[in-house]
Amino acid sequence: MDPSGSRVRARGHQPAGSPQEIGGWRVNLAVTLGPLSLRSPLIAASGTVGSVVEFSDSIDYSLYGAAVAKSVSPEPWTGREPPRLAPVAGGMLNGIGIQNPGIQAWIDAFGSRLTSVPVPIWGSVVAHDIDGFAHVASVISRTDLAAIEINLSCPNLDGAPFGLDATLSKSVVEAVRSVTDLPIGAKLSPDAQPIAAVAAACAEAGADWVVVSNTAMGVGFDPVTRKPLLSGVVGGYSGDALRPISLRCVVEVARDVPGIPIIGCGGISGADHVVEYLLAGATAVAIGTAHLARPRIAKSVTKGLHRYGHTHGIARIGDLVGAYEPW
Repeated sequence: MDPSGSRVRARGHQPAGSPQEIGGWRVNLAVTLGPLSLRSPLIAASGTVGSVVEFSDSIDYSLYGAAVAKSVSPEPWTGREPPRLAPVAGGMLNGIGIQNPGIQAWIDAFGSRLTSVPVPIWGSVVAHDIDGFAHVASVISRTDLAAIEINLSCPNLDGAPFGLDATLSKSVVEAVRSVTDLPIGAKLSPDAQPIAAVAAACAEAGADWVVVSNTAMGVGFDPVTRKPLLSGVVGGYSGDALRPISLRCVVEVARDVPGIPIIGCGGISGADHVVEYLLAGATAVAIGTAHLARPRIAKSVTKGLHRYGHTHGIARIGDLVGAYEPW
């Protein structure tokens, strides 16, 4: 990376100057995430906003600090057979299988449009082997993306997710770091035990931040048909009930790997949830499943953050990071 950071500023830097204002109270929502300055701690999570550009008519991206495109792989992936989505108590199960057209088709479709929306777009890379991660990262870095997120929840050739193994996760991050000078983050699984060990390995390998966390592995059955809710049986669980688990993961990573910035993710649908993640130690948060029902959710969340600031005398949202009061 250019020591001056010029490439980062051109693609991902947003002025931290003037605070946003809603409802008469001014709260500075700008945060610093590793080498990036974001105008808001809100990030649109990968997998819930497509490739970002095609949702520009239904989502107000000006309220976000960044938006992450759906993960892309070296070659096209068809994904799993249906059913691939199922509502469950407190959230949903998904077993889509990271369906995507492959990196070259993705660039052909979206590469020239990445600067057409008012938000820095981050790419998300995925593969079944380490060389595949490096290939996608190398190719996608030639576009106008502001950063790269590494999806470590994909199974490797042996069938186990990379993100459950600190050594494998480190190897993936090292491979991606070697082919790009863009800022990179690693998206971790809440099923990793201990998750702090995986976060530490990613930080050592060159990750600029970690996303905590992706979906948790879950299963559901229809008691009438006696069939699993998903064709692949096991899927990713997301939604409100994931939040306490992800918050625990954030606390552990913030405590045990103090040098790595954190994006909190899981069960966020209101301003209070954002505040919870910040207090736990996250610098920013990623909104995911809530987009499916409320694509304009960022407006109410942003207003809620300003109301919270007014009530509690908070001028800078960043002052909340890691600031929970112990008993």
